Amino acid sequence: MRNIALENARVCVYKGGDMTIPNELTEQLGRALKTVLGETLPSDFTVPAVSVAQDLRFGDYQSNVAMMLAKRVGMNPRELATKLMEAMEDSLAATEIAGPGFINFRIRPECLAARAEKMLHDDRLGVDKVQQPKTIVIDFSAPNVAKPMHVGHIRSTIIGDTLARLARFLGHTVISDNHIGDWGTQFGMILWGWKNILNQEELEKNPIDALLDVYKTVNLKCKEDETLLPLCKAELVKLQGGDEENLAIWNKCIAVTKTGLQKIYDQLDIRFDYWLGESAYNDALAPLVDKLLADGIARESDGAVCVFSDGYHKPQEDPFLVQKDGEWVPVPAIIRKADGGFLYATTDLATLDYRTENFKADAIWYVVGAPQEKHFKQIFDIERMRGVSGDFRHVAFGSILGKDRRPFKTRSGDTVSLQDVIDEAIERATKVVEEKSPDMPEDEKASVAKAVGVGAIKFAELSQNRLSDYIFDWDKMLALTGDTAPYLQNSYVRVRSIFRKIDGEFTAPEKLTLSEPAELTLARLLVRYAEVVPATLDDCKPNLLAAYLYELAKAFHSFYEACPVLRSEGDTRATRLALCELTSRVLKQGMGLFGITMPDRM
Repeated sequence: MRNIALENARVCVYKGGDMTIPNELTEQLGRALKTVLGETLPSDFTVPAVSVAQDLRFGDYQSNVAMMLAKRVGMNPRELATKLMEAMEDSLAATEIAGPGFINFRIRPECLAARAEKMLHDDRLGVDKVQQPKTIVIDFSAPNVAKPMHVGHIRSTIIGDTLARLARFLGHTVISDNHIGDWGTQFGMILWGWKNILNQEELEKNPIDALLDVYKTVNLKCKEDETLLPLCKAELVKLQGGDEENLAIWNKCIAVTKTGLQKIYDQLDIRFDYWLGESAYNDALAPLVDKLLADGIARESDGAVCVFSDGYHKPQEDPFLVQKDGEWVPVPAIIRKADGGFLYATTDLATLDYRTENFKADAIWYVVGAPQEKHFKQIFDIERMRGVSGDFRHVAFGSILGKDRRPFKTRSGDTVSLQDVIDEAIERATKVVEEKSPDMPEDEKASVAKAVGVGAIKFAELSQNRLSDYIFDWDKMLALTGDTAPYLQNSYVRVRSIFRKIDGEFTAPEKLTLSEPAELTLARLLVRYAEVVPATLDDCKPNLLAAYLYELAKAFHSFYEACPVLRSEGDTRATRLALCELTSRVLKQGMGLFGITMPDRM
């Protein structure tokens, strides 16, 4: 057996800190550029980050710096790339030129081994905390009071929770806020219905469904009887005026709704720091509008108070303009209607004020569907007009579709309840577990079925590009093969089963020796974990981590088939056990950042 590590013997020093391989290669390129070009290196040039190679057959990482810079310094790209390669430190990676001037880097086996060794003794598996932590408010889930959560809430709820977990893991202070819809015109109907048609027995049995039935019934009656809507509005006015009876009913609606919602959040293992709904900002709305008027940011238009474009952006980038018949026409943000009522824009501006002033937030992220893009662009631009700066971000996402590529609904055409989705996932997972492990104790079987069912829902969501629509497919999401949570959970179980067959506890070896291609491939992926986790949060794209974990699981299965673990001996056996240990730890921690449990048996 060839020992590649010995054939390429060089000293590889792992520096720790935030020096992931791409960062270290980027720094090395920067030093090489100064060596090669000296004073001719443009002072405004920033070395582009080294990226993962598109085709790993030609290397692990690559850079196009020579092609970007060659023309500016009067050199041929391949000539510049050659000079850079000659000036580069070569202890970390071997280099070669590809195409018109790409520089490819192939990480040396001993360097992969050194980083894997470091990971074995690090609870964070090489992932450093950020050097400049922020206070980040993440607004997600946000269901309405007196209405059950439906399948449409999956994306905001699961993406938002994952971003919160990632940000906390990386060292940020995270405040998760469930901005529930607990105010507005629908409460006039609910109040009238509570007093006139509510079935108290149904309320006790299933409060959210009972309240939803009241709302639907009253809404239908309003369409049939034009005298009813004014009565509902009168109930709302009484609520807004502080009427004790209506406030008591309203508070009870919120309480029973929270109880029902919490059951779902508990099943999904999701927690919120705050449940500050729309009502929390009600008293701030009128003063906010007055201040915007006084500052000249808002003005009256046809009786309403609106914010128009201030000309700061190019027309095609201006959220307050839209092109119509070849001309740019205004689309203002209405912050007070002609009848004196306030809108979502007003509430969201007041919410931003509260989060900035009270939470001292450096960043505020809204995990809300893509159709609200223009709304948030306007809100964030109004903040600019007010002189308020911050990392305000709309984390948009697409829709969940059925197999017919239409919005996912029941056969009767109703929106699918999120509770029904969770229940069915666990029920289907129970059948999978019973088929695979019929002798498993019932309590363990129930625990594993929950982990598999809930994990399947989460991973099916998080493995998608959040900006794309995706098809909700039960068979695919619960499959034990392919890009699914059960496949990754089963991979973890398979790894851990190896350690149940060894005598005593696993002890990490002092040195790893990588020689076989499958060992090198697995090690290469393992050390990339420290790169993938921060990138996932930077782009707010959980699918980056999901794709990485899937590739890691596939690489492990290839390694397991090609490289006997328990039948090997000496340093080879110790190295392979260490790779198995790292694989299981990365899978468990990575899936844990999604809020997905990895059972020891399935």
